[in-house]
Amino acid sequence: MEKVDENIEIAVLGGVGFNSYQEFESQPIHTPYGEVTAYLTTIKGKTIAVIPRHAGENHIPPHRINYRANIWAVHSVGAERVISTNSVGSMRGHPVGSFVVLDDFIDFTRNRPSTFYDDRTVHVDVSEPYCPEIRTALRAALEKQGLSYTEGIYACTEGPRFETRAEIRMMSQFADVVGMTGVPEVNLAKELSLCYASLAIITNQACGMTTQKLTADEVTDVVGKAQDAIFEIISDTIENIPKTRNCRCRFAKEGACL
Repeated sequence: MEKVDENIEIAVLGGVGFNSYQEFESQPIHTPYGEVTAYLTTIKGKTIAVIPRHAGENHIPPHRINYRANIWAVHSVGAERVISTNSVGSMRGHPVGSFVVLDDFIDFTRNRPSTFYDDRTVHVDVSEPYCPEIRTALRAALEKQGLSYTEGIYACTEGPRFETRAEIRMMSQFADVVGMTGVPEVNLAKELSLCYASLAIITNQACGMTTQKLTADEVTDVVGKAQDAIFEIISDTIENIPKTRNCRCRFAKEGACL
């Protein structure tokens, strides 16, 4: 496992339209699953590694993202906390541009490597998938900024297509928002006993919720306009996260291995 020299405390995983990392110092991280480029900076006195999910010569589609390499890279640089940003569609009529602090998820993905343990049986605990300490810090940051937010359940689909009306009708019975990148990221973080939480931004109403056609352009447009707000939320969250972990995330793998 390759370690970098910096004392990195927190990693930020950015999604579509997340461009705040571009002026940061780049650091290649070699993992058993491939190379990842992290971008290092200091926020509120803490060293942060930003890992853009879709970075590459071309935009990497959600079903081809190397989730294992990204999460292993977080572990490699010594970070114990992960703040994820995710673009989502609303199945509950949330206003476009508002935020959701995720509290649970449902996995509808099919073809993604979802564990580090292909040759062992590891039943990792996801009874509390999103770190309560980071979630508390996210809520405090949103309230400080006076931004509208709710909490809710995330449904993750395989992509890269948008969902059908029938799929949204089904998923809306169980979840509040839908996206394509939150799983298996959250599971992999648990397998490495990391603290992980997600700030989701509503970029559109899910299929069938309006009469308008869904487009990728509206997703990038909404996130692009919210860049400054997202950066301020993340900055305040980083400042508010306790230095010492007191949550159960660090015990997620205890008793999980057969």
